[in-house]
Amino acid sequence: MEHTMKLKLLVIGLIAAGVAAAGGYGLYSLGMKRGMDSGLPAAAPAATATGPQSVAEGVEATRRHLQAGLKAGDVDPANGRKILYYHDPMVPGNKFDKPGKSPFMDMMLTPVYADGPGDNGSDPSQVSVSSRVQQSLGMRTALVTEGMLSPQLSAVGSIAYNERDLVLVQARASGFVERLHVRATLDRVAKGKALAELYVPDWIAAQEEFLSVRRMQGGELAALIDAARQRMRQVGMSDEQIRAVEASGTTQPRVTLTAPASGVVTELMAREGMTVMAGAPLFRINGLGTVWANAEVPESQSALLRPGARVQARSPAVPGTTFEGRVQAIVPEVNPGTRTLKARLELANPGGRLVPGMFVTMQFMDMHAEKALLVPTEAVIRTGKRTVVMLAEEKGRFRPVEVEAGIDSGGQTEIKRGLQAGQRVIVSSQFLIDSEATLKGVEARLNVAPPASAASAAPRYQGEAKVEAILRDALTLSHGAIPELKWPAMTMDFKLAPRVLPRNVAVGDRVSFEFSLDSEGLAQLSAVTLLAPAAKAGSKP
Repeated sequence: MEHTMKLKLLVIGLIAAGVAAAGGYGLYSLGMKRGMDSGLPAAAPAATATGPQSVAEGVEATRRHLQAGLKAGDVDPANGRKILYYHDPMVPGNKFDKPGKSPFMDMMLTPVYADGPGDNGSDPSQVSVSSRVQQSLGMRTALVTEGMLSPQLSAVGSIAYNERDLVLVQARASGFVERLHVRATLDRVAKGKALAELYVPDWIAAQEEFLSVRRMQGGELAALIDAARQRMRQVGMSDEQIRAVEASGTTQPRVTLTAPASGVVTELMAREGMTVMAGAPLFRINGLGTVWANAEVPESQSALLRPGARVQARSPAVPGTTFEGRVQAIVPEVNPGTRTLKARLELANPGGRLVPGMFVTMQFMDMHAEKALLVPTEAVIRTGKRTVVMLAEEKGRFRPVEVEAGIDSGGQTEIKRGLQAGQRVIVSSQFLIDSEATLKGVEARLNVAPPASAASAAPRYQGEAKVEAILRDALTLSHGAIPELKWPAMTMDFKLAPRVLPRNVAVGDRVSFEFSLDSEGLAQLSAVTLLAPAAKAGSKP
């Protein structure tokens, strides 16, 4: 009874395992098909991009090819497409010349055709997207056109004093500040306005000497008078002050300092009662007839700037007024935070309405139109290392194209290299297509030419065999089963690399060998060792 119960449980377990396996394979096929229908990448690279639309269809195509005796290089009569190779969708890096069962999985190989992305004649980074998926993504394209690009360069900035319109008022002699007419910074002054009155004791002695010589009688006094006049100049008196002393006949120990130009007192260093030395700065005055505007221009548009270019500026503080000016200089420094270049503009400031610190917007006027290839700016992908647009081709295929972009203006970008007029580029969802294309390109490069480091890291398998034939670049071996690959005992050719086969190995000898599978699924020998005679007698094929 107990034995019967165990038997029933065993049968039930086997049935359950079979149902689970069938369900898993069904889910795998369904998942692959839904992945393709939704436009999303499957869990593993499959042949659906270049071959059948599902694993089930691929298996059916392989069975049809077996019946018709088709192989790689033939044309499938069902669809008129050339067969590139066969592969296992779960291990896509291995290629086979004939249809059949996969050596890796318990399933049939699927065909890969030559008219899809990833074949030998097309870009491996090409991506195919169905029209339904394009509609779901809201994908839009635009035409590459040839036209005139009129640069429209605008910038923002702030007003500053024109440092070339700066004057400094100094004391020409040592003395005392008796009175100040300007008592605070930023006071506006007009040209000729009194600034301060100074009492200069050193002038009294020089003036008394001059007046004393003037009072003397005689015809030989002209040289003495000139010497006394020169003495007054040496103590800091101007010619106008000297003439005032001559006209009045009395000493003039006080002097009134006046503004040499109209503007704003930006620095005041004098106070009533203080002693000043000759040459001491007392007032700093900045004019307001012209002002500077420091414009922050994007680095990518700095090539459009040139000294002397006309500019118009507007400020919200002075609505309805346009201020004319020109680019005076381009400061050779880029702000690393904002990636902007500073341009110094000189603006006419009638009425002095623009003052330092005011915000202004500027429009550069000397921009000349040029003929160029144009695409919408939103179609351009800038990654820092490259500039790419996604080119739309026929049959729902897209591929990335690296371009050389020029200036941007009015939502259009100039393309100097990489495109031709009449082509179409994606202007929305292009980041999704570019990322998918990049992944496909990497996968194709890995599959076609794996690096030496990857090849050396490939799994190694071992076995024992009898040497059936020794060819120039291959070794025919009758080997036992290889459990790791689920290979039964068979006779097959192994690729033979130089210096792998020992000199004393002959046909009929038994050897132990080590091999790996290359990117095309072919066995490559990495070591061959002749077995000892004792091992020969006791071994089985």
